[in-house]
Amino acid sequence: MEGRKLIRMRGSQHLRQRLLLATLSGVPIRIDEIRAQDAAPGLRDYEASLLRLLEKISNGSMVEINETGTKLRYKPGVLAGGRDLVHDCGTGRAIGYFLEPLILLGLFGKTALSITLKGVTNDNTDPFVDTFRTATLPMLKHFGVQIEDLELKIVSRGAPPLGGGEVRLKVPIVPQSLLAVRWVDEGMVKRVRGVAYSTRVSPHMSNRMVDAARGVLNRLLPDVYIFTDHYSGQESGKSPGYGISLVAETTSGCLISSEAAANCSKSEEGDVRNDKAHAQVLPEDIGAQAAMQLLEEIKQGGVVDTARQGLLFLLCGLCPADVSKVRVGKLSPHGIRTLRHIKEFLGVQFNIKPDPVTGTVILTCVGSGYRNISRKLS
Repeated sequence: MEGRKLIRMRGSQHLRQRLLLATLSGVPIRIDEIRAQDAAPGLRDYEASLLRLLEKISNGSMVEINETGTKLRYKPGVLAGGRDLVHDCGTGRAIGYFLEPLILLGLFGKTALSITLKGVTNDNTDPFVDTFRTATLPMLKHFGVQIEDLELKIVSRGAPPLGGGEVRLKVPIVPQSLLAVRWVDEGMVKRVRGVAYSTRVSPHMSNRMVDAARGVLNRLLPDVYIFTDHYSGQESGKSPGYGISLVAETTSGCLISSEAAANCSKSEEGDVRNDKAHAQVLPEDIGAQAAMQLLEEIKQGGVVDTARQGLLFLLCGLCPADVSKVRVGKLSPHGIRTLRHIKEFLGVQFNIKPDPVTGTVILTCVGSGYRNISRKLS
């Protein structure tokens, strides 16, 4: 893949994924007209933060941005990994925005990656850190990754708008390559686990979310356990908030997740209020919403939920030159865009076949044969 010509793109859509695939494939890219027509044109702070993060974990990368931030040229370097790195993600996007590219890039580094990320841990825009730990990381074992060496620890919570959270991530390197998968058995749901967190609010908020979620799920399944996780003091971040993350485990080992959060701030009178026009402030609403979303994800079928389709396709595209076969529910817009980017950067094209009996979609591909060329040779 080395020596490929510059790829030109336009617009700010899926910038994170473009940078990720450019780094993995070693292909330089140029992106023009980044929000050129917006009132505030150019790169956002969180996108600039992602570029700084890519520079930290690689050697020899080059980034050129014009004065208005509407044009970006990125030449990827060699993935180096790193120990005891620290990165401030800011408050524009949650830490979940940075975790997916970090995990993939960390697997193919020269050395194992250990990094501390600071910022927002839970919001309604990006995946919760909790969901990454309970649903995303276990996915990697299907591709031959030693998940015993993977670690994602929440040191402190951070809710919008001020954040203040901190997590520690450790990612081992892949000795040579991933393993091709045949993952089509979605199984039947056998239990639901979850965590309801609260920070800088009453601990009773977590209990109310748990009761509401169980009120929906226990009608269908007896084995539902959701534990509460209350943070106070220095571990509670800088803003009040609460939310819930749910994960359904099937008989075949698939993990389907959902999440919901109420991001609060305090008014001048000291009352807790919601930033988004007071919508769904009640913990009961948050708990019920997450439970209903989980049931909807289960109804769609597939071995992963909608939020993890893109990562699943990326892992399949990075597999050896062997056939991978996976089953998902209805293809999401993000999943479709991921398939297009994989074809453009890695040259991998998926065969898509709907299954009318189950309403799911079966995707088959031959991997790109991607190998960890950065690792140290013994």
